[in-house]
Amino acid sequence: MSSLQKKIILLVACLTNFMVVLDIAIVNVALPTMKLDLHLSQSVLQWIVIAYGLLLGGFLLLGGRLGDLLGKRRVLLTGLGFFTIASLVAGLSHSIQLLLISRGVQGFGAALMAPSALSIIASTFTEGAERNAALGIFGAVGGTSASVGVIASGLLTDGPGWRWIFFMNVPIGILLTAMAIKFLPKDQRMTQPRRFDALGATTVTSALLLLVYALNKGADFGWTSHSTLWLFGGSLALLGLFAWVESRSKSPLLPGNVFKNRDMVAADVSALLIFGAFFAFIFIGSLLMQQGFGYSPVKTGVSWLATSIIAFIVAGLTGTKLIAAFGVRKLLLSGIFLLVVAMSLLARIPVSASYLKDVFPAFVLAGITIGLVAPSLQISAMTKAKDSETGLAAGLVEMMREIGGAMAIAGVSTILATHIKTAAMIANPSLRQAAVLHGFRLAFVLIAIVAAVGFVVAAIAFPKSIEHDVEAMPEGNRREAIAVGEAEI
Repeated sequence: MSSLQKKIILLVACLTNFMVVLDIAIVNVALPTMKLDLHLSQSVLQWIVIAYGLLLGGFLLLGGRLGDLLGKRRVLLTGLGFFTIASLVAGLSHSIQLLLISRGVQGFGAALMAPSALSIIASTFTEGAERNAALGIFGAVGGTSASVGVIASGLLTDGPGWRWIFFMNVPIGILLTAMAIKFLPKDQRMTQPRRFDALGATTVTSALLLLVYALNKGADFGWTSHSTLWLFGGSLALLGLFAWVESRSKSPLLPGNVFKNRDMVAADVSALLIFGAFFAFIFIGSLLMQQGFGYSPVKTGVSWLATSIIAFIVAGLTGTKLIAAFGVRKLLLSGIFLLVVAMSLLARIPVSASYLKDVFPAFVLAGITIGLVAPSLQISAMTKAKDSETGLAAGLVEMMREIGGAMAIAGVSTILATHIKTAAMIANPSLRQAAVLHGFRLAFVLIAIVAAVGFVVAAIAFPKSIEHDVEAMPEGNRREAIAVGEAEI
């Protein structure tokens, strides 16, 4: 394979990763405008974000498994097809039902795209310096895509309209599909039996959807009402069915032996809580600046650069210097502590808040948090993973990230929607605004609590010996873990 073809393959993989991560963040700034155009309630807004993240997280492991069994190129092209068509439908949607379905299909397509893109890089470039350089570029692109997402969301919403945050995926998706067909090597013919756990992926995703829906509707139905209890019971039953399916599957989506790796389990549980808190912060923070302070979409997007740029810089330092100097456990605990401090600051934000004085410090601290935590969690998950389990280890952390975000967003959105509904009954404008801001403060308190629980879990779950385990980790695996961790930002 020529050097030029390898560069084109890397470009295709990086652009694929760019699209996947971009669409996690790009809708947040546009949510208030969508709410007005589609006449949505506050409680429905969260599902525009959750529908994508939950289907992405729920089917990520299946996407990686399908790539191994059916061929990475074939699965990538299939994912691009789902993603591109769903983006077009999302942009044309005039009902929330169609928009949510298309966002879910986008997430499913992304779940096929993301692991395939990373696997294609690993199989294209020779292990060592060549592969490490490719993974470094892949990680850097992933790290900048969130920044581009919030800025693009603001510019497009204030410009041609929010629908273009979806329409712009269509020409990019078509171009990537053409490039993949032209330049990606054809998959080798598979001779062994092809088994994949579609039933396991479906049951666990259905269980999580039902759980998030129960969290969302608990405030409306009453937390002890029959409807809410049935929803939670149904979710638990589906999780039990998932466990039963996995125990009998010849090719389980989640092999039981992964739970014997303490570092991997600790990383997964920590990712659920920490990324849940961080994604809820992005969701609530974007709404606060527009609904609470009257920022335009563009100004809101630019405001997020404080978090995004700092995260990218710190992530680079974490992978190259800080891990070796301080170790995973110390960086994780330091990062989570800073997130608790940041959310505590925002929980006290005044009505007449200044961005530089009251918002900027918390946004910078949150950026440092994610820059420390994302690579550290990925490295800890892969430290003791066997060569045959590195893809599973990386996929599990990303899956827990998406699921944690969906659950936390559902929780804070319920709090905010309840207070906005109450505030709407207040005639005095200043008192009404104060009541809305109180809802935002309580949401930040909940995020701080989730982060604090994450701190406790990480302190207990991560053994101090992990510092030595990481130092002993093969250089190739460590660099790959760092690159994937940076891509998660």
